[in-house]
Amino acid sequence: MLTSKLYYRLAALGLICMLGLTMQVKSEPNPPIDQPDIAPAKQDSKGRYININENLPGVSIKVRAPFFARRVATSFIRKDGAPKRIVNDGALLRLPTAPSEPTATWVGHATFLVQMENLTFLTDPIWSNKPSPVPFAGPNRYVKPGIALKDLPPIDFVVISHNHYDHLDIPTLRKLAKRNADTVFFVPLGNAKLLRKKGIQRVEEMDWGDSIKFKSATIHCLPTQHWSKRSLTDTRKTLWSSWAVTGPQKRFYFAGDTGYFSGFDTIGRALGPFDLAAVPIGAYAPRAMMKSSHMNPEEAIQAALDLRAEKAVAMHFGTFNLSDEPLSEPPSRFKAAAKGTALDGQNSWVLDIGETRQF
Repeated sequence: MLTSKLYYRLAALGLICMLGLTMQVKSEPNPPIDQPDIAPAKQDSKGRYININENLPGVSIKVRAPFFARRVATSFIRKDGAPKRIVNDGALLRLPTAPSEPTATWVGHATFLVQMENLTFLTDPIWSNKPSPVPFAGPNRYVKPGIALKDLPPIDFVVISHNHYDHLDIPTLRKLAKRNADTVFFVPLGNAKLLRKKGIQRVEEMDWGDSIKFKSATIHCLPTQHWSKRSLTDTRKTLWSSWAVTGPQKRFYFAGDTGYFSGFDTIGRALGPFDLAAVPIGAYAPRAMMKSSHMNPEEAIQAALDLRAEKAVAMHFGTFNLSDEPLSEPPSRFKAAAKGTALDGQNSWVLDIGETRQF
């Protein structure tokens, strides 16, 4: 039985890691290809990765302590305004012709199931109820995944943006690897070791600016403005990234978790225009704590415009209890910010969890 002292230490660790708002492949890997204008990631003198513009500023304990207290106080309360959930049994996604149709299905949070270029892949998959190192601490899930793991079609590959618990969920990744031995997991530098330690062997590590040909598409590892942390001592020791998947017919961009930064314009010039860009719109309050590492809805629209995206789909809101803004606020601000821009109307998507839409 856990002592009360140990319990609170573990709970504290879970909350600290929550602030992530918080190469080895059996087959012969394809050689990297050149990608213009995207510089590789840099590290400081201590070997910790740094952002393109600057390291993120520290946050005062006067801001952090009340924030943690609010997360604990609301951890067992279901709030109004959570996204609507549509039960998706996956039948249409499992049809033999489905991977040739360009569609995106929002599973919840930053998890999309994307089918395009005769491929099926997942972004930052998490089916767990709590993104935390311990099952009794961490933010609770407001809305169940829109599709069950058992109902997924065969997954060709997974892209993971960084190691925060709401984006790199080991229980989910292990289930996906066990379910299909051919699934390949693409991760930013330094993250492969963790996956292999957990028995996931088909892992490929990539740096910013790396591109790899995968069957009918090309996978690009790209910058974001964020950070990494899974324990008390590993801050910024592994890289964080966004991803693009491009092919002869369609181009898809996944922003991962990020603050607004000039890199979106660089990516748009190098690889755009994109047919669809998935951009995070939540976990932005309080701004004194979140501004550098999480976009608000207005910044998300601007990021999609910088990326030369024809359509933008909202993510990273309403699924977990991660921040202070009302659950219903991010999507309404996202749609309002799109008005009068190229993303107005049907070009700015706010999906129901479980919804599939063609792009």
